[in-house]
Amino acid sequence: MSKDEQSALLERAGQVLIQNYRQPQLVMERGGGVELFDMAGKRYLDMTSGIAVCALGHSHPALVDAIATQAAKLIHTSNLYFVEEQLRLADELSRISFADRFFFCNSGSEANEAALKLARRFQRVVNGEERNVIVSTLDSFHGRSFATVAITGQEKYRQEFGPLLEPVRYVPFDDLAAAEAALAGREACAFIVEPIQAEGGINVPSPGYLAGLREICDRTGTVLIFDEVQTGVGRTGKWFGHQHDGVEPHVMTLAKALGGGVPIGVCAVSEDAAAGLGFRQGGAVPHASTFGGNPLACAAARAVLRTIEVEGLLANCAAMGEHLDAEFRELCARYPSLCTASRGRGLLRGLVVSGSAPDIYTRCRDAGLLISVAGGNVVRFVPALVVERGHIDEAIHILDGILAEIANA
Repeated sequence: MSKDEQSALLERAGQVLIQNYRQPQLVMERGGGVELFDMAGKRYLDMTSGIAVCALGHSHPALVDAIATQAAKLIHTSNLYFVEEQLRLADELSRISFADRFFFCNSGSEANEAALKLARRFQRVVNGEERNVIVSTLDSFHGRSFATVAITGQEKYRQEFGPLLEPVRYVPFDDLAAAEAALAGREACAFIVEPIQAEGGINVPSPGYLAGLREICDRTGTVLIFDEVQTGVGRTGKWFGHQHDGVEPHVMTLAKALGGGVPIGVCAVSEDAAAGLGFRQGGAVPHASTFGGNPLACAAARAVLRTIEVEGLLANCAAMGEHLDAEFRELCARYPSLCTASRGRGLLRGLVVSGSAPDIYTRCRDAGLLISVAGGNVVRFVPALVVERGHIDEAIHILDGILAEIANA
């Protein structure tokens, strides 16, 4: 497609779409592996993977085949009936995680909504207590719905949308004393936390933080929710981010990478916690989803899990993550006044910069490298788990050139 055709489409976008996003003036048309091509044919090296979604990269044959096969068989029935692919996916998730039971939905926000409803209802129905407070952490990100934006510990996402869900309390991330104080009064129904704060700046907690939260929550009767929407499904080199700390939550939420690009979310829970959303005879259905766990999404998710295992992508993620970290540290040594730290785990990595991260983002995009920004001052790399050393080296070469331009300006 020509540049003129792309320009015409972009002009139409300005007329028909709500202007809530700030996209650059390009339209992506196709992709393969870690490469994307816009409608004018320009190639981009993709180090964002759809914001940590495309775990297998773009157009992976296993995922394409699974989607096509299932689409020709059955796409949707709703949860009025059992869904074969949903049940098989639940079994596979149970095999690789702590969870015994699953609620399927369509996104990370929906999975977190389900987790919050579960926690409040669990306190009332199972424990017989009126505990309504939700405790979250500062600099967190949990979604864009009313409830999940309310528990997101960044004021910029809550502005102009109040009043929001209450009561919510925020405590500093990686601070067990603050968590202890917030939960001591036994008013909280839940404590929700990301094993790594991805959008908030690639903030990795100290060893033992997550385990300490589990101990405090068990002692105070609080439901512990790990938001693994960005850290789950292999992103950190293990299936789930909390596994690095050798601890399990009561509830875990997943989305993003699970479907490899097909929307799917999951609220995964222990047997005990599942009572929080369990149907009671004579009562209303406590929670539901029309599209959640549909055959197409679940077939895609099963293909993602299978491919991660067959292709050894957990090991590749760990190895490529170490290589990326080493390259980031080299950039810090080369540009000490501009690059100050490397953060992250696996292929969830951030380069902390003292200059303008959005400026670096724009320059990289113009040079054919797609990255993102986290926490305002962190250049974030979240490439597909299939990324190879050569791809990372190419990305670093482009980034190095841009940093040199800025440093020498």
